[in-house]
Amino acid sequence: MEKGKAVPQTHVDEVGNEGARLSFGTKLKTHISQDGVNDSGLEIQSLTLSNPTPDSFHLEQDALLTNHNKYHPRLDAFNASLSVGGSGDMPYAYVELPAVHATETATTHIDQEVQITNMEAFIDYNTQLLTKESVDLVVKGKTRLHEGRLPVTTVDYNKKIRMKGLNGLAGFDVTSFSIKLMPEPDGANMIGTIYIPNPSVLTITMGNVTFNNYVEDEFIGTSTLSDLVLKPGNNTLPMRSTINQTLVIQKVTATYTDGMLPVDIVGNSSVYNGQHLEYFEKALQSNRQHIVLNVGAALAALSPEGTQ
Repeated sequence: MEKGKAVPQTHVDEVGNEGARLSFGTKLKTHISQDGVNDSGLEIQSLTLSNPTPDSFHLEQDALLTNHNKYHPRLDAFNASLSVGGSGDMPYAYVELPAVHATETATTHIDQEVQITNMEAFIDYNTQLLTKESVDLVVKGKTRLHEGRLPVTTVDYNKKIRMKGLNGLAGFDVTSFSIKLMPEPDGANMIGTIYIPNPSVLTITMGNVTFNNYVEDEFIGTSTLSDLVLKPGNNTLPMRSTINQTLVIQKVTATYTDGMLPVDIVGNSSVYNGQHLEYFEKALQSNRQHIVLNVGAALAALSPEGTQ
């Protein structure tokens, strides 16, 4: 083009129209991409919390991503916040979510150390997890989306995932126990087996867990589950208790003459590697179990060896 020569209006219009089409296309692609991310599903298939410390834990998780959109983009790895529904979206931790190709179904795997960033929020998460039938886990972050030769787009990732909780440990029971009139070296004078159902996909390492036992709100002793790892399904575990036998016998002879003793069990402590885990302890302390122990049968079963 010669210097000083005017640009034909038709050319200007073509350039402007092309720019408008590119801008519109980018905006449309961003809109479609965001809608696709919003419509996708995420299901946690297994979640293992191990090596807990007072301010961290190890997380291993497998999840299934479903995408019914005709587009199958790739999402970059990104840093995501974790929070629980009902806690004001206050994150209790952040995790690195891996890159994924969002085909119709895709799996993701997380295996990393996680630092607790807000203790109150994490206590709320564990309390809801223990006491409720289901819990909403909220995952948020931003990532880059790649779809073929189209421009890379930044999208918001905001998912609320419904997970099964432990439902207040419904079905919790002491399936068998025996009384020792002479305590064992650790002070235990009642040895038994406890049953804890876990309807969730969670595996949780809790360390040495103790429970307080009450009859009519009167403290009668403690029970301990050593090295507790709660796994999905049915958990049958050894239990060792230190009980005020004099008080129990008084109640059986005076009030519960059929030998059936109603006992309330409330979580007390969770200790792993000698360190108290507040986020488990607060959750356990919020949950109360009620069982009935056949103390009469246990007393009748005492043998001469059991009194030595």
